Amino acid sequence: MSEPAPSLRHAFHWLIATLVAVHACMALTRVTASLWVLNQGYGEWTVGVLLSLFAVAPLFLSLWAGRLADRRGFHAPVGVGVAMALGGAVLALAWPTLATIALSCLASGGAVSIAAVAIQREAGLMADGSGDLKRIFSWVALGPALSNALSPVVAGLLIDGIGYRSAFALALLLPLLAWGLATRVPRHVPPPAAEPERQAAAWDLLRDPKLRRLLLLNVVLSTSWDAHSFVVPVLGHARGLSASSIGLVLGAFAVAATLVRLAIVRYAAQLDELKALRAAMALAALTLAVYAWLPGTPGLMLGSAVLGLALGSVQPMILATLHQVTPPQRHGQALGLRMMVTNAATIAMPLGFGALATASVAAAPLWLMAALLLAAQWPARALGAGRH
Repeated sequence: MSEPAPSLRHAFHWLIATLVAVHACMALTRVTASLWVLNQGYGEWTVGVLLSLFAVAPLFLSLWAGRLADRRGFHAPVGVGVAMALGGAVLALAWPTLATIALSCLASGGAVSIAAVAIQREAGLMADGSGDLKRIFSWVALGPALSNALSPVVAGLLIDGIGYRSAFALALLLPLLAWGLATRVPRHVPPPAAEPERQAAAWDLLRDPKLRRLLLLNVVLSTSWDAHSFVVPVLGHARGLSASSIGLVLGAFAVAATLVRLAIVRYAAQLDELKALRAAMALAALTLAVYAWLPGTPGLMLGSAVLGLALGSVQPMILATLHQVTPPQRHGQALGLRMMVTNAATIAMPLGFGALATASVAAAPLWLMAALLLAAQWPARALGAGRH
């Protein structure tokens, strides 16, 4: 890997701040929309539908966003994402109905995926060597972790103190902030030498068994995160918790994810990616299995924090490994493919979570994901063997 340009390294904090702002718009919309539909008397299945909508646009736009980032660089895809997030936020604030909030979920989910592909690709250009990749992507992973830590708490306080419109209003301001931050990142054109490779189909990357196994692990881990995001509002509402309490539970998860990513920044050179992944999967499976029996808001906050430590540690490892197993000129395509595959599962799983919770108990999705995490240890071992 070539040494990153000094101008890019200098702009790294603007890159992370842009990611925080874009992601916070989606996180605010996700929490507020979930609580809004429950408050309006809709059931758990409706919550599952809304959470699935966050993944619909990424399914169709992620590969295109990767190609756009490889061809045009950082600002063009981020601009598209900002416009989508802004449009969705306007709809939810101006006309808060189930239909408009559903459209807002669709738009903000697509916005994050488009912008995140460009941001992750740009961050990879700022890394200097494989050891630096884990450190760089730990900071990149801190962006969503910070927004997830703050957004549920802020949303809950705004909803309890003022009302749902105030939370949607804040979501409207965040895309504008994101674009202001993005303009501080220097513009540069990707090298023309990468042009032949960018014309190859992204699906060709799946011929690599290491990438296939890595994507499978990513799907299981990200879906476990979705299961937690689905169950907490439903379980909290069933227990009679306030919006602020539910926000604190979700915030505990995100704070723990933030802390573990800060630790990875410090100890990146000493970490083995695949050993860390397997340990995180085991801890997450155990926590998901017992989560429903944790007592009260403090118990749920503790369980969420442990789960945040486990699941929060995996994204830097996966992104660092992905950049090592794909050609540099196709990083945008590989990131888009990862985003598309992840969101394909994210569409189906919340719908399944809603149906499963309605047919059985609210915690059933957590038990399902605990079993899948245990089963995923096998491809994790195969991935470890395949790298030697």
